Amino acid sequence: MAEDDRALPAAEELALARLALDSGDLEHAAGHVAAALTQAPTLPEVHETLARVGAAGGDRAVELFPLHHHAFVGNVVARAHLLAAAGRPAEGLDLLVAATGHAPGTDWAGVPWVTAPELAERLFPDRTARILMQVCAAVPDPVPRAGRAALTPYLSLARNAVAVHPEHALLLGAASALARRLGEVALAIRWAARGVRAEPSKLGEVWLGYAYRSGGRTREALAALGRAVEHDPDDLAVYADIAGTLADHGRLDEALEWIDRALARDPSFDCAVHTAHRLRHQRDGDVAHLVALADFVRDHPDDTHEHGDLAECCRSRPWLGQVTPAGGAVVEALRRAVVDDLGGVGAAVRLDAPAPPSAMRTVEVAAPGLRIEVADVGDPDPREPRRATTRQLWRYDGTTAVPAVPAPSPEAAERVRQVAHPAWPHPPAAYDAAVGLATLDLADLLGLLVHPPQAPSTPLGRVLGGQDPSLWVRCVQVWACLGILHHRTDEPWTASTRRRVLLDLVWGVEDWVTEAALFALVTAAWVDPAVRPDVAGVVAERLADAAAVARVRAVPIAVSLAHLALATPALDPETAALAVSLTRPPAVDRPSALRRLWRVVGTLFRR
Repeated sequence: MAEDDRALPAAEELALARLALDSGDLEHAAGHVAAALTQAPTLPEVHETLARVGAAGGDRAVELFPLHHHAFVGNVVARAHLLAAAGRPAEGLDLLVAATGHAPGTDWAGVPWVTAPELAERLFPDRTARILMQVCAAVPDPVPRAGRAALTPYLSLARNAVAVHPEHALLLGAASALARRLGEVALAIRWAARGVRAEPSKLGEVWLGYAYRSGGRTREALAALGRAVEHDPDDLAVYADIAGTLADHGRLDEALEWIDRALARDPSFDCAVHTAHRLRHQRDGDVAHLVALADFVRDHPDDTHEHGDLAECCRSRPWLGQVTPAGGAVVEALRRAVVDDLGGVGAAVRLDAPAPPSAMRTVEVAAPGLRIEVADVGDPDPREPRRATTRQLWRYDGTTAVPAVPAPSPEAAERVRQVAHPAWPHPPAAYDAAVGLATLDLADLLGLLVHPPQAPSTPLGRVLGGQDPSLWVRCVQVWACLGILHHRTDEPWTASTRRRVLLDLVWGVEDWVTEAALFALVTAAWVDPAVRPDVAGVVAERLADAAAVARVRAVPIAVSLAHLALATPALDPETAALAVSLTRPPAVDRPSALRRLWRVVGTLFRR
């Protein structure tokens, strides 16, 4: 279904429609009426003009609003109203529901013929039930409060139909499902319970269970879902629903018992597999469950419907679902300087050793008035790579870090602006999202790491630029490294350019780039089981090195590296234990400003 790019005001469209009508040009008149419907679907003047077009078109009036493969939504709605006027309201409702699925927030059905009690009398109750179920399938569950008004005409249809057919079980259940989605929980329970009394069935009990669950009546919900299983022991989706309900109330052992029962019947049933891995991760926090779920998703691309279990488990978790914010005195001073909008003038930070070069460079660009004083270099020297590498991103003039590679091209800078984000659903999704960087030159990708472009003029870019430039720099580095992971993917992994470059970055000077490159390697392990032993070995060596250095001097990236290790597939138990120990010491609580920033970022991401 398509939109109209013209987007003229409804009044102008109607004026043009009337002119076309007066000249006998019905096709142009119909086009303008359809466009007016998209602007004002309930405006009486629009419907009056549509009626004139219908009268002028006679028996072929409906054909003035064709439905092609990518039908214009205005044509769909106009055709629906004309079908209803011609005595075919069920067909008209089917089209209105299709428009609702295309744009659920628009009041397509808010017209008298839909809400009139007479309509329910003319429709067979089975047909009304199917129409209500189509509405339910087209909208979120539950519908956000702001979007409910546009759907209330369908609820009026449900009320009218139930009044005419008070004991029709299928109609009562479908009406209950719609009422529940629109926040009318008491009504949903009443209708579903009446439907089960009229005709006990699996579907009726499921609708009743969902209604009880929405009303917080967990015991009754579980009882109803249990009766649904008795009606049909082979419907494993109900087992997953019971398990999810139990888990939501902290009853994980019982929930897993239900999932195991489902998997015993069908080990590949998608709902049970997704729920099982989510609940097992919820129980013990082992990332292996999430990796196994990602493998299942990759190996079963034709699942019956979309699942959000993997994204739910990774959301807001370090590196699984988001960039880990940088810490340290330099970054905290930078955030204060940016929020105060003084550029750090007159402020100074004294360090015992050089901060990561990316942090120092970000301060130079975002808060040039902030003075950084380094008391000592420390040992091992943080300005030196941790291993011999063939690529140096930074060179030092004393304790001042200077980029050692050229700036990226404007095209590369713009490309990364379009994809860089501090959050992602899960590592495989981040990998897929970075495919747009695959065609960039390697020199450009390396240049992005030390010459990050300014944040884009988007809501997210303005938030990051105005509150935490360090987070934007880290975003660019993460996505540039994911771009490197897409570089020459035809090369076998072990001898590949992408692996060699990322290893150079991992073992370079201690920097935010180290974290970004290691995340790219961890992501490779998520999407390709064959590389997991290699990546797990690299992660283990890099974390062991950081832990060894941390015993003699501060390693600002150590905790983040530990979180990366805990996100790594097939990590050995000893390294996992080391990672847990590095994340265990109480960290300084994030400032309230940073917590607010992450709430804003999360809101923008969910949009």
